[in-house]
Amino acid sequence: MSFKCGIVGLPNVGKSTLFNALTNSSKAQAANFPFCTIDPNVGIVAVPDKRLENLSKVSKSKKIINTTISFVDIAGLVKGASKGEGLGNKFLSHIREVDAIIHMIRCFDSDDIQNVNPTVDPIRDIEIIETEMMLADLESIQKRLEKSNKKNVDEEQLKILELALDCINNDKDISILNTQFENKLLNQSGLLSIKPKIFVCNVDEQSVQNGNKYTKNFIDKFGEENTLIVSADIENQINELESEERKNYMKMIGLKETGLNMLIQKGYKILDLDTYFTSGPEETRAWTIQKNCTAPKAAGEIHTDFEKGFIRAETVSYEDFVQNEGWVNSKINGKLRLEGKDYIVKDGDVLNFRFNT
Repeated sequence: MSFKCGIVGLPNVGKSTLFNALTNSSKAQAANFPFCTIDPNVGIVAVPDKRLENLSKVSKSKKIINTTISFVDIAGLVKGASKGEGLGNKFLSHIREVDAIIHMIRCFDSDDIQNVNPTVDPIRDIEIIETEMMLADLESIQKRLEKSNKKNVDEEQLKILELALDCINNDKDISILNTQFENKLLNQSGLLSIKPKIFVCNVDEQSVQNGNKYTKNFIDKFGEENTLIVSADIENQINELESEERKNYMKMIGLKETGLNMLIQKGYKILDLDTYFTSGPEETRAWTIQKNCTAPKAAGEIHTDFEKGFIRAETVSYEDFVQNEGWVNSKINGKLRLEGKDYIVKDGDVLNFRFNT
């Protein structure tokens, strides 16, 4: 599975610049006026994983295939979007299609880049976006709970919608739904407010290491766990450099990781994702799965026939596979296990599936 992250925010906060940096492209038009992006831009990016190269060396694989992540650059939102202001209706419909939301927030001063508001205030900006998404959810829920439509809503979805409505009407934390229902059911609800979120504070070059007054105020309110401090301009500059130049430049400005790596790590965490591997002479490949995924479901990521006809999974941990130099020695040294249908795949497992067709 690949997961899709939508980059959202007010106009002119740096969404398209970040998108271009993350996808190493100039696909998204970045300009100094509101609503520069109208239709969403989509970029598919290989997820970096150093383990792939090590596995490939052991298996002498002909090729390496990374798992992927999709980034979607969505049109800027303004206050009143839920009522159709700006490009509101388009904006909100595009958010429904993503697995997670990257909230891009302006945390820099600039006389050269227009701001849709008179001051820089990341907390206010987030609250505008969150309010518009909640208002859109409220309208959607009310329509679906009307008598004429209610008969078309199944029992589980009815519970989700009624609880969501109670949270919105009584100013309760709607994220409570994430603890009571499976992700699959929540995704089917189409609600915007419950989508997992990563907050990206877009700063200038001077603030990329330690942040600034805007990022401090934001983190004081929303916490550090799902917040990243990134300079979209710097990320763009990094992508224009060759490998060695990139390392030297990042070291010079005190940047340990790229924004892409940090976003992927956060994305995997908030979406509860793991990676397993298949490795042999033809290819070494990474596969993304939900945490607590059973072996048959993991096999189904390769092909539905693998899940339907699953017999068992030959399993070696990444560390054991590398240390024992592949499948043969892992088996000889007792590191290869045969796991059945109830086995919960762990991050880093190297798997070979046995199945009937």
